[in-house]
Amino acid sequence: MAEGLFVLTVIFVAYVVYVVVNDQRATTKSTIPQVKPEKQEVAAVQPQIEAAPQKEAPATRRAAARPAAAARKTAPATPAPTSAAGKGELRNPATGEVVSAHSNYRFTKRWVKEALVAEGLLAKIYKNNELDAAAEAKIKEAMAKLEAMDKYRA
Repeated sequence: MAEGLFVLTVIFVAYVVYVVVNDQRATTKSTIPQVKPEKQEVAAVQPQIEAAPQKEAPATRRAAARPAAAARKTAPATPAPTSAAGKGELRNPATGEVVSAHSNYRFTKRWVKEALVAEGLLAKIYKNNELDAAAEAKIKEAMAKLEAMDKYRA
C-alpha cells in the first residue's frame, strides 16, 4: 500500500513540475511579441519627424496641408525598402550573402576583407594586432569605395 502511494506521489510531483515548466515557457513566448510592436512605433514616429520641417510659414500651412498629408502616406511606403536595402550592406557576388558593412574592421566578414584585397583597395588583410589609426583610416576609405561598387551593392 505504501509503495502504491509513493508511486502516485511521484507521478503527481512530475505532473506539477511539467505544468510549471510549460507555463513558464508560455509566459516567455508571450512577452516576445510585446517587444516587436515597439519597433513598429519607432518606424511610425520617424515620418512625423521628417514632415515637421516642411511647415515653414503659417500662410502656407493651410494650402500645403492636404498635399503634405498625401506625401506622408506615400513617403514611408516607397523610400523605406530602397533605403533599408542599400544602406551599409554588401552582397557577396559569389554566394549572394548580404551582410552589413561594419565600421569596425575586426567584425567584418572574411569574404569582405578578401574582396578589399582582390579589388586592390587594400594591400593586405590586416590582423587585429596590426590595426592602428593610419590603418583604420585606409580601411574606412576602402570600405566606402567597396560599398560604392555595383558588384558588391546589396
